Amino acid sequence: MQLEGLIELNTCPDGEATAVRALWYDKRGDWNTAHELVQNASDRDSAWVHAYLHRKEGDLANAGYWYRRSGRSSFNGELDREWEAIARELLS
Repeated sequence: MQLEGLIELNTCPDGEATAVRALWYDKRGDWNTAHELVQNASDRDSAWVHAYLHRKEGDLANAGYWYRRSGRSSFNGELDREWEAIARELLS
């Protein structure tokens, strides 16, 4: 799946990884469902999305914890750019 395809989907891409599905929900303004999906996931990609979600929420300390769990550095740019960077990498 390409980034544009993820953005244009009208329903959640159930065949995709948890982290990708969480990004889909977040893009549609459903932070809570996105967070529920990644909250108990143990993979690094989900931890990365979890970090992004807490950064978006404004909880930078919690975001920092999840960035460390994901093995990724904190993102310092705009949230939309981070969402796109995560989605592009997860879909590649």
